[in-house]
Amino acid sequence: MRLRNFLFIYFILLGLLSCSDDDKYENSGDDIITPEPGASRGLYILSEGGWGRNEASLTYYDYDSGNYTNDYFGWVNPNEGVLGDVGNDINIYGSKMYAVINNSNYVEVMEAKTAKHLGKIQIPNCRSVTFDKGYAYVSSFAGTPQSNNSQLGTIVKIDTTNLSIVNNVSVGYQPEEMTVVNDKLYVANSGGYTPESYDTTVSVIDLSSFQEVKKIDVGANLWKIKADKNNNIWVTSRGNYNDIKPFISIIDPNTDTVIKTITATITGFDFYENNLYYYGTDYDSANKTVNSYGIIDINTQNKISSHIMNENTESQIVVPYGIIINPDNGDIFIADARDYQISGKIFCINKNGILKWVRNAGVSPGHFTFLTKK
Repeated sequence: MRLRNFLFIYFILLGLLSCSDDDKYENSGDDIITPEPGASRGLYILSEGGWGRNEASLTYYDYDSGNYTNDYFGWVNPNEGVLGDVGNDINIYGSKMYAVINNSNYVEVMEAKTAKHLGKIQIPNCRSVTFDKGYAYVSSFAGTPQSNNSQLGTIVKIDTTNLSIVNNVSVGYQPEEMTVVNDKLYVANSGGYTPESYDTTVSVIDLSSFQEVKKIDVGANLWKIKADKNNNIWVTSRGNYNDIKPFISIIDPNTDTVIKTITATITGFDFYENNLYYYGTDYDSANKTVNSYGIIDINTQNKISSHIMNENTESQIVVPYGIIINPDNGDIFIADARDYQISGKIFCINKNGILKWVRNAGVSPGHFTFLTKK
């Protein structure tokens, strides 16, 4: 069994066997951070929770007041109960916020300004969400590893005005994240249910016809995908946890070809100005977590630094699990999953790499979206 697969199963089983009252995250109420008025109204943080434990949660940091509030969804929606089982992605489009709740098989839709519940969209094994021209697009594994590991994944098209599913299209195996460039949807296919033969492709969907028009061969076990301000598309590969090492590739959307590949373990990344900031998580021969960080210039497409914060702050982060950068001021937010069972932490670091503050979040925080004042 591959080392990463073993650790993944280990953490799941450990979480299920050790779900005591002491392990459960307890919200201590509002915490106050120095207010920072600006173009951003606030930041939502989605914590995944332990698999099968139904403990996905939402944290909200309000820039204007400085309030930092855990269990925000439960506080706003006392009659809705919990957010669900495994929060896999979160994003805001227009006046609505969409949280992809993977193991509950639905997308929770909320009012963006308040996190008030608006509805649920049932989608099996949903993974990620993105938007374009009035529609939401949700990737779905469709099948399960036990029964349908050879089933193609799907992209579900949703009308954001009435939250109805209007179409779907098959893509590669176990599709993960997506990005839109030039009226085309690019989908990172992982093939994660068949580690002996990972998918290696990015599906390209023409949004006018909503048909898959081609596949771009990139590499095994693709995951994160995002376009920079030059419209170049960056997509990460997790490798095969053996002889194929992780990397990040750059796709030119004008030709739909890979123009460069950089060998590096990149588990999460975001852009600020002319740079890509990333972290990577791997394991050494003693199964100890090894974290790495770096900055890549998006214009030269070369690595320019092996740090995004000072080394003292780096040493405090146990398992980096998510990243987002505030485009207003360059603040970097890093989620730390710690041991995937107790409350994680959020580190806020300024653009010069200096730690500003640290706060608790839910179990396994890892997904962010900014609420703006527009």
